[in-house]
Amino acid sequence: MNSEDIRFYCIQKKAAEESLPFDDSTLVFKVGGKIFLLLSLSSSPVQFNVKSDPEKAIELREKHSSVIPGYHMNKKHWNTVICDGSVKKSLIKEWIDDSYILVYNGLSKKVKVDISEIE
Repeated sequence: MNSEDIRFYCIQKKAAEESLPFDDSTLVFKVGGKIFLLLSLSSSPVQFNVKSDPEKAIELREKHSSVIPGYHMNKKHWNTVICDGSVKKSLIKEWIDDSYILVYNGLSKKVKVDISEIE
């Protein structure tokens, strides 16, 4: 996947917001004000960070050479995915979905209600 594919996939998620809060080369996607994906716009190949269940994070790192501990993130909960062509798009999308769901599920009940009211 390229940066635009990842951006398009993320921004379609319900209540997803994008911003450049850190610098001009790190695109951040949030739901309910919480980050679910960070996308480097300057790396080649494309790289992004996603949240993962701690056990699954380790499993993915062991199984895929293109998945490493999250760069500049809590290594227990975040992975960096390097889009070098070794992993199918469908699997990358699954990891993005997992990250979004993990973050969404961690939101307060009030924020979830607010999001559910968005059309």
